[in-house]
Amino acid sequence: MPAPMTPEEIDALARRRAGAKLGWYVHATLYVLVNIVIFAMSKYAFGDRPWSVFPLLGWGLGVALHGVSVFVLGSGSGLRERMVQKERERLQRQHGPGNPP
Repeated sequence: MPAPMTPEEIDALARRRAGAKLGWYVHATLYVLVNIVIFAMSKYAFGDRPWSVFPLLGWGLGVALHGVSVFVLGSGSGLRERMVQKERERLQRQHGPGNPP
């Protein structure tokens, strides 16, 4: 079981998580706004083919990966904490008092 966090550590982790989420929200908002402009340019200004799908997909992949890193794999996330706890337990079993390193 991990050691309890101090109020300062909890505050620091909460601020890091909130900052990461806010960064993703800004990224996703810009993605939508810029791609609306690109779509309009593709449809009404530059050419007859719908070329706007290429930046949409490329940047969309970046936004998706950013979201995964923030909401799934970010510091203090449930998945990351479970993985850290499993590794900690495994290392304690391997290198515990009866097992030399």
